[in-house]
Amino acid sequence: MKSGSPSMTRLFKSFQLVLSISVVFLLAATPRQAGANGKYMIAAANPLAAGAGRDMLERGGSAIDSVIATQMVLTLVEPQSSGIGGGAFLLYFDGVAGKLETYDGRETAPAAVKETHFLNVDGSPKKFYDAVVGGGSVGAPGVVAMMAMAHQDHGKLPWKDLFQPAIRLAQEGFEISPRLHFLLARDKYLKTKSPAAAYFYEADGTAKPVGTILRNPALAAALKTIAEHGPDAFYRGAIAKAIVETVRGDNMKPGLLTLEDMANYRAVKRDPVCAPYRTYKICGMGPPTSGGITLLQALQILETWDLPTISPRSAEAIDIISQASALAFADRGKYLADADFVNIPIPALLSPAYSGDRAKLIREGESPLPFDAGNPLEKHGKLGVDNAIELPSTSHVSILDQYGNAVSMTTSVENVFGSRLMANGFILNNQLTDFSFTPVTEDGPVANRIQANKRPRSSMAPTMVFNADGDLEMVIGSPGGSRIIGYVMKTIISSLDWNMDIQSAIASPHFINRNGTLDLEENTPLAELQPELEAMGYKVNLRTLNSGLHGIRITPDGPEGGADPRREGIVLSQ
Repeated sequence: MKSGSPSMTRLFKSFQLVLSISVVFLLAATPRQAGANGKYMIAAANPLAAGAGRDMLERGGSAIDSVIATQMVLTLVEPQSSGIGGGAFLLYFDGVAGKLETYDGRETAPAAVKETHFLNVDGSPKKFYDAVVGGGSVGAPGVVAMMAMAHQDHGKLPWKDLFQPAIRLAQEGFEISPRLHFLLARDKYLKTKSPAAAYFYEADGTAKPVGTILRNPALAAALKTIAEHGPDAFYRGAIAKAIVETVRGDNMKPGLLTLEDMANYRAVKRDPVCAPYRTYKICGMGPPTSGGITLLQALQILETWDLPTISPRSAEAIDIISQASALAFADRGKYLADADFVNIPIPALLSPAYSGDRAKLIREGESPLPFDAGNPLEKHGKLGVDNAIELPSTSHVSILDQYGNAVSMTTSVENVFGSRLMANGFILNNQLTDFSFTPVTEDGPVANRIQANKRPRSSMAPTMVFNADGDLEMVIGSPGGSRIIGYVMKTIISSLDWNMDIQSAIASPHFINRNGTLDLEENTPLAELQPELEAMGYKVNLRTLNSGLHGIRITPDGPEGGADPRREGIVLSQ
């Protein structure tokens, strides 16, 4: 299909229409009754995936049923970001019981891996893409096991029914979207890997054009098997064998994943991490993701400042929030990793006294960055700071069902198109590169070093906000690598402190500081603040900040949904 053709024009007009209706407002419902009056809402990264999730809600399914159907379609239509070859973190709020549960579907390292896995023979760390592309970066996928665990706990519809929309789309085909085409065209590695090359590219190596119908019979067959026989069919048998053979048979960079690694994978229910912010309670996912703790630390530090009185698009606001973020990121680099392997001082990191001490380090109008990690405990072992490079390719789904239950799930294959390997019609993750490439520094062992059966640290930050009465007020999350934390924090502050509706909060310009360079979203009003912020001592970088925030805010007038205009997301509701 040629650019400028009538078909192309119709496709882009349809795409613009999808974005124009990406915020949907429900009719009146009090916060305590949100979702319990037959109304529901889903915000997700692709209209086809959101539609599958909405269909399950229409059939009386739970938020868990909806998110499973959504994820299966995302595996097909958004393969660059997430899928059953990757991992995820999920928050589930039971609106009747008032209980929050969190599910860990993060990948695990192979049992045979060594701490030197990402070092060259001379002891230097490998270059990022030398490590990413190929079998050596693939961990045992966790999405299917996590979904099955959550469905057993909270599903209403039959497991096999949740796969039918994705199976049908895989068989009948879907159109390559503008975003998928763009990412295919710019990727240098996917076209070198079979069968991904034949599936996504023309014979001459160019990306198949926008509007091309992609059919994926291999994925349809795999989903049928999992639907009929349950999660064991993914972790044992022909599907697992194909994954392992693909990883270990990569002729350039074979990996270590075995059938035993697949069969031994287990999803885990973990305790949520929560902390007060103003009159609210913010809750997120604990380790192995750093997203929850780092977000909560930064917000607690910011309680010292009266942000509602500061202009949201001022250098003053960016300065204060940047320093709070940098302080939290300094601790993240030293202390946060898989809690099954590392003793993390979570209560100390989130204590008001410690946050207050860290807040005293902020110097308004004068950048002191970078900060050193703090000392939340009087005694702790020596630890090195990690050098993990976490690049964005992730997706987020927020759901409110008719029973008052909610899901916030962030799901990922890590880098764009993961390891670039495909098996059974789906992309395999490269999550092992979320470990620190350097296992030991002069300060000691790195908490996030790679080890056998360990889960790599993440920045995924699926989050829920509760009001002073304990009622659910917000469901939010984003893709974006280590910038996820900043995207979610900005949205929460914009909503709670600056009284923006959820769509405005999501769309508002980004500013991100991870204890170093201050990123300002280019081509936005914030870019004009560069000289003023540089005068404060910041190293400022104007760049694209391509988040994918999807959220729901529950107001006295009913739930409101928001989808990030920077991607293809949409909000659908009854």
